[in-house]
Amino acid sequence: MDISSKKLPIVLIVLLLGILMLQIVSNDSNKKFIDAETCEIWVEDTFTKKPTYLNEFDSKCLDFKNINP
Repeated sequence: MDISSKKLPIVLIVLLLGILMLQIVSNDSNKKFIDAETCEIWVEDTFTKKPTYLNEFDSKCLDFKNINP
């Protein structure tokens, strides 16, 4: 396929749309969030839309809070 061909832009658009659809489909619905005050990790329940705390703490957040009280 030549760079100057008329099919190349169409092929690239279809390829990029396929990659975008793959990313949307494989998106993890249980994204982990960090509570800004306590540095505790939580996930949003997909059914009730309420946070569920995991009793785990983010080490980077805790280190940052110790440096900047």
